Amino acid sequence: QVQLVESGGGLVQAGGSLRLSCAASGNIFSLNAMDWYRQAPGKQRELVATVTSGGSTNYADSVKGRFTISRDNAKNTVYLQLNSLKPEDTADYYCHVDGWTFFPRRPLEVWGQGTLVTVSS
Repeated sequence: QVQLVESGGGLVQAGGSLRLSCAASGNIFSLNAMDWYRQAPGKQRELVATVTSGGSTNYADSVKGRFTISRDNAKNTVYLQLNSLKPEDTADYYCHVDGWTFFPRRPLEVWGQGTLVTVSS
């Protein structure tokens, strides 16, 4: 069993900042990519940012230059720094990881429970 615990969401005014965290725990051997997705009301879930095990990052065009993804491999934790927030960033933000379990050695793919970010205008 592998669990993801997210934190850091909340209500913020436009132009403000938040930092989301997602900690993975349990039967983990290694984690590959760690991602953040978001889903706004009435819209499909979309990929916001990805960080590979080597530290390479990729962002959706809508958040480039405003959001920063990072990870702490020793803590199996991924972060998303959200700056210059806009009302259109309002959504549930979900952490997603894939990798391998320790024993038995199997592929894993896990989603977090979601954390709500609300940006007021």
